[in-house]
Amino acid sequence: MTINQDPGAANDSAVLARRQQWMRVLARAGAQLSRYDDALRQHEYRYIRPAEIGMVMVRGRAGASGAAFNLGEMTVTRCVVQLADGRHGYGYVAGRSKSHAQLAALADAHLQGEQQDYWMASLIEPLQSEQMAERASKEAQSAATKVDFVTMVRGEDD
Repeated sequence: MTINQDPGAANDSAVLARRQQWMRVLARAGAQLSRYDDALRQHEYRYIRPAEIGMVMVRGRAGASGAAFNLGEMTVTRCVVQLADGRHGYGYVAGRSKSHAQLAALADAHLQGEQQDYWMASLIEPLQSEQMAERASKEAQSAATKVDFVTMVRGEDD
């Protein structure tokens, strides 16, 4: 650590990384999140920004390192909620699912409270396990169709 560095900065980055991880899981959850609807809505909340559908510009890079270019637009849904104790939750999801964005925002708000360990164990970890299993299954299906091409020299060109 340098002399001018804030000692809380390392802790802040760990908190940020953990929140990014659960936001990623929530954004990818889709219909899986609806199983937790009753648990997430059991506490009083209000909408700061009700779920709304909009568009964002997706940017890409040629070869992952080239100049950025506009790839095209993508539909997203966002929502912001506030729990009775003042915590805010944000939900940004791909597509047009207002209920998905609402549940993601509620989950984000709950995950920032005193019961974070409970919500991690009962919501995020099961969803993440399902998502990892689904991804492994898709990768296995894809690997089964892989074709290796070999170029052979025929010896005719001397």
